[in-house]
Amino acid sequence: MNDLGRIIAAARERAGMSQKDVAAAMCRRGVQITNQAVSKWENGTTQPGAAQFLTLCQVLEVDDVMHTFLGTERVSPFSGLNEEGRKKAEEYIDLLRRSGLYGTEPVRSVSLRSLPLYHISVSAGTGQFLDSDHYDLVEVGDEVPMNANFGVRVAGDSMEPRFIDGQVVWVHQQQTIRSGEIGIFLYDGNAYCKKFSNEDGTVRLISLNPRYTPVEIAPDRELRVFGRVVG
Repeated sequence: MNDLGRIIAAARERAGMSQKDVAAAMCRRGVQITNQAVSKWENGTTQPGAAQFLTLCQVLEVDDVMHTFLGTERVSPFSGLNEEGRKKAEEYIDLLRRSGLYGTEPVRSVSLRSLPLYHISVSAGTGQFLDSDHYDLVEVGDEVPMNANFGVRVAGDSMEPRFIDGQVVWVHQQQTIRSGEIGIFLYDGNAYCKKFSNEDGTVRLISLNPRYTPVEIAPDRELRVFGRVVG
């Protein structure tokens, strides 16, 4: 096995794929090969052509091609990042792309409307959002669902990876919410962005980050629902 074959095999194993899986994935992308071809690449008998190589990198999610195959350092913003770091970087890239402000294509004309974005962050304040005039009216477009009534910022990492610290979430104002939905709540003087759970008579507010223990709602305490997160 040469260096190229060894690197391909290691990348395939990191992706949790068999040689048959790789061949099938490449065929779905229009590059017709067999698992025997993948085996020959890995043992050094043959090497992939240019189109085959680029498709192989796509299938194996090899973004930093130069570093992976040549050992060149820092040619990609993902260089030096572990899997968790790469995931966070991709989340920020997705936020920038969806904002419409940093794309290579011209921003298309959108229908703008104004929504209140409250100053107090969830998990970091008293949660008197709808009783407060401390907000800014911000213009939003099609990236915000039409049923959104207001926005708040998430504080902390309890809702990662879906929502990151400082991210704006848009909320549809409503007083009830179904089990499994994510909402904005007031409980015991604190505001939360959590997933609502009501199973076997036990009501809990659950974080998406498994490092956080669910907030169990006492039967004799009031849980106020501000609304359901829609975007």
